Amino acid sequence: MHVYLRALIMALLGILLLAPGVFAAKLICISQEQLRGQETVNNCLIKGEKFAIVEPDGSVRILSKEEIGLMRKLNPKAFEQPAYGIVYLQEAPEIPKLPPLAVPKQAQ
Repeated sequence: MHVYLRALIMALLGILLLAPGVFAAKLICISQEQLRGQETVNNCLIKGEKFAIVEPDGSVRILSKEEIGLMRKLNPKAFEQPAYGIVYLQEAPEIPKLPPLAVPKQAQ
């Protein structure tokens, strides 16, 4: 019994280590499904392409113009990365993490 449990734990750890990109949120072009990094997300947005965020659990949120504008202010690096369509979801890079926010000093 312990051998099977140990094998199961090792298999799960191997999956987690080999496929880290599968578990990260990704910015995916939904209007041009065949994109495979030929253009940046910014260039696609200028052309009027639509994007969505695909979460690790498989849920999808289609981004509005307001969400894109706010996201561009908070995380501009997300729009400099190559654009991928839904066909190449596995190859798409994860959305870059935000840098740590500065904490203002308290008035003395």
